[in-house]
Amino acid sequence: MQFPESWLREFCNPPLGTQQLADLLTMSGLEVESLEPVAPPFTGIVVAEILEAEPHPQADRLRVCKVSIGAAEPLQIVCGAPNARAGLKAPLATVGAMLPPGEDGKPFKIGVGKLRGVQSFGMLCSARELKIADEHGGLLELPADAPVGTDIREYLKLDDTVFTLKLTPNLAHALSVHGIAREVSALTGTPLSVPAIEPVVPAHDQRLPVEVQAADLCGRFSGRVVRGVDTKAKTPQWMVDRLARCGQRSVSALVDISNYVMFEFGRPSHIFDLDKIHEKLVVRWGREGETLKLLNGNTISVDARVGVIADAVQVESLAGIMGGDATAVSDDTKNVYVEAAFWWPEAVQGRSRRYNFSTDAGHRFERGVDPALTVEHIERITRLIIEICGGEAGPMDDQTLALPKAQAVTLRVERAAKVTGLPLTQPQCAEVFRRLGLQFSEEPGRLTVTPPSWRFDLKIEEDLIEEVVRVVGYDKLPATPPQAPVTARVRPEARRSASALQRAVAALDYQETINFSFVEERWERELAGNADPIKVLNPIAAPLAVMRSSLIGSLVAVLRGNLARKAARVRVFELGRVFRRDPAAVDGPLAVAGVDQPLRIAGLAYGNALPLQWGQKERAVDFFDLKGDVEALFAPRKPVFVAAEHPALHPGRCARIEVDGRAVGFVGELHPKWRQAYELPQAPLVFELEAAVLLERPLPNFEPLSRQQSVWRDLALVVGEGVRHDALIAALRADALVRQATLFDLYKPAQPGGGLAAGERSLAVRLELLDPAATLTDERIDAAVAAAVERVQAACGARLRT
Repeated sequence: MQFPESWLREFCNPPLGTQQLADLLTMSGLEVESLEPVAPPFTGIVVAEILEAEPHPQADRLRVCKVSIGAAEPLQIVCGAPNARAGLKAPLATVGAMLPPGEDGKPFKIGVGKLRGVQSFGMLCSARELKIADEHGGLLELPADAPVGTDIREYLKLDDTVFTLKLTPNLAHALSVHGIAREVSALTGTPLSVPAIEPVVPAHDQRLPVEVQAADLCGRFSGRVVRGVDTKAKTPQWMVDRLARCGQRSVSALVDISNYVMFEFGRPSHIFDLDKIHEKLVVRWGREGETLKLLNGNTISVDARVGVIADAVQVESLAGIMGGDATAVSDDTKNVYVEAAFWWPEAVQGRSRRYNFSTDAGHRFERGVDPALTVEHIERITRLIIEICGGEAGPMDDQTLALPKAQAVTLRVERAAKVTGLPLTQPQCAEVFRRLGLQFSEEPGRLTVTPPSWRFDLKIEEDLIEEVVRVVGYDKLPATPPQAPVTARVRPEARRSASALQRAVAALDYQETINFSFVEERWERELAGNADPIKVLNPIAAPLAVMRSSLIGSLVAVLRGNLARKAARVRVFELGRVFRRDPAAVDGPLAVAGVDQPLRIAGLAYGNALPLQWGQKERAVDFFDLKGDVEALFAPRKPVFVAAEHPALHPGRCARIEVDGRAVGFVGELHPKWRQAYELPQAPLVFELEAAVLLERPLPNFEPLSRQQSVWRDLALVVGEGVRHDALIAALRADALVRQATLFDLYKPAQPGGGLAAGERSLAVRLELLDPAATLTDERIDAAVAAAVERVQAACGARLRT
């Protein structure tokens, strides 16, 4: 919210300086983001009138002007501005005047000069030379009634300051100069001066039929016809200046009047060209297939979730946001319809962002605009139209359908004192509410407040406590240390921290990446197999429309970003939450009903297995590299890898990871179709695990060193191609004497032979046998090996290779 200090002081003028006023507003929750002077310092510049303007005898583009500043004799000024002419009033820097500092930071002093042989006793100025505007096409033209000789700073009220407030969404009542003045009055006790709005006496009886079909869109609709207006009338300079200091450029008299009242009282309104409206206005929700060309030139499509104002033929306006081009006022407009309405905030919220633009009207209506003063504000607009553009007003139409019902809120004085730490009393709280204009009733220890129509933010007791403390003063809050005991939270030894897990993955040569929790819907459908992801109601960007249920899509996107920057080897990981629909999930301090939010960790490896070096040959990273990384993260526990399928992974190079018989993640190579779809030169390897399982860490148990020695035996087993490694090892280890079974060689001939048939391969396995209680004899060793061979023969169809 931007406004000039002088306008604020017309409503409420406390005995405070500019900086003190800014500090007061900031300390009351209305943060003053900046204070900017309307004009830089300059002196000696007055209103002047050009009496004569003759061509320069030595230069085609210069004029020799006779200029009056109210003195006995006119001054001779040489001027090159294209609009210098007799009768024009413009600023004149007299001899000795100091112009605003230039780029070097030094002020420019005006002296007697000579241009092409003609003396000049001063300089006629443009707005840019005075640094009050960027316009530099000619002299700053002043109104014809500007008093000659008056200091230009006084005449244009340049000794003013522009306040810029950074308001939070709950402060909709401060989105106007009057609203801020009401706050200043409450904070300082200075009386609030509001100009009386006198009703305009109707001069004719013409009405425009208005039909409000949606009470959940529009709670109140007011309007009136004004005939015979002159839309070519010039906006008064005082209004143009005030709008400019509010950050609003002048457009036309009617538009300027509407904007002026919006900044003055916070009431957005709209002025229709009456003669372009077909029969009537209808306030309703939009319909599928309807389109509207807006005042900004955009053509949009509306639907049943967007409020509109239509006539008997077409949609004419986007309710509470922007008018349409079809009924916009123009230079040919003679009759207008002035509208002011109360639009429910819920019916306006988010609609502007849906169409990728925002307006001052939508900004206010989606936060809440006072529904009680629509008629008074139309009277104010009508009065200004008649004063500036002429015309005759018709009778007022006012339809009230459904207005917000004020819900009483109770403040407990004892609780307010406890929350703030201030020794608040009931009379003190009552005085705050009285100064804020809040109606309330009292009983011992309690005040019950009925919020006024302009306060949409007073809903709960804490809102009233906030009002009390900001009026009393945030600077009076005591610096109270915490009273709760500080107790160290000791993490169980059997659980490691998330940061320890991150360091463990980083130690395996992965770089951590952090990504958005909302992702492209395509990723969820293709890489997570999730056909019904959780949608984001108001995405920050169109592609980031759903919540992720897997981390794989985010890592693939990171890989693509690295490849676009010519990275040849990429190893990244992420620790983050995913979001899945789960009817069993209930609300909690960190939970939402119907949504499961588990913590996951995922990694991706692409390119060479090792950085370029002389010690080992280059080779591409493969499934077993990633499998080893996963095993290192689980150590000392031993996860089981079971062949499986996953929507994102290669069907023959994917494994489900199980711990204690429960699936906890996947590891594998990206599916060829996704490698092609995401334009990857080669397929990356990825894993994704439940972080909760990795955070658990079994405590080591003491075992005495065995007094016996281990015995090793090697077996060459012939098995079919379909035999899995884990099944073979499990069968071999199904005996207490077999402590370890390790595959150390695999042989598969190019052609059948050497004791191997087609579809067979030879696996060399080393068995470690140990009995901690007794020395193994040859008979027990041979029996244990024979039993192991029988087990793998029965379980896997294996036989000893001869």
